[in-house]
Amino acid sequence: RVQLVESGGGAVQSGGSLRLSCTASGFYFSRYCMTWFRQAPGQEREGVAGIDSRGHTIYTDSVQGRFTISRDNDKTTVDLEMNSLKPEDTAMYYCAAMEDYRGSPSLSGGQFDYWGQGTQVTVSS
Repeated sequence: RVQLVESGGGAVQSGGSLRLSCTASGFYFSRYCMTWFRQAPGQEREGVAGIDSRGHTIYTDSVQGRFTISRDNDKTTVDLEMNSLKPEDTAMYYCAAMEDYRGSPSLSGGQFDYWGQGTQVTVSS
């Protein structure tokens, strides 16, 4: 059974840091692109950071230089290190998996096969 389980969310003040982790099981993890998405109330889901099967990464402009995505294929985990957090980063964060057909990371949600349940990140000013 495929599972993606996120952890590490919480409440922090502006300028603080959090590290999210997603543990995957039930599929061939090393062959999949992994991406972190987020969705705030009343807003559309947004791709935040992605990593392909070879470790190439992509970030949405608003988090470039503040967030870092990484993966550990042995542990089947994908992490999102978030620094210099801002109130506008407040959202539910989800990890998602897509088989790496294209050989490049993606931030487009419609292409993803598996999704986690999410972890809440709240940044106060």
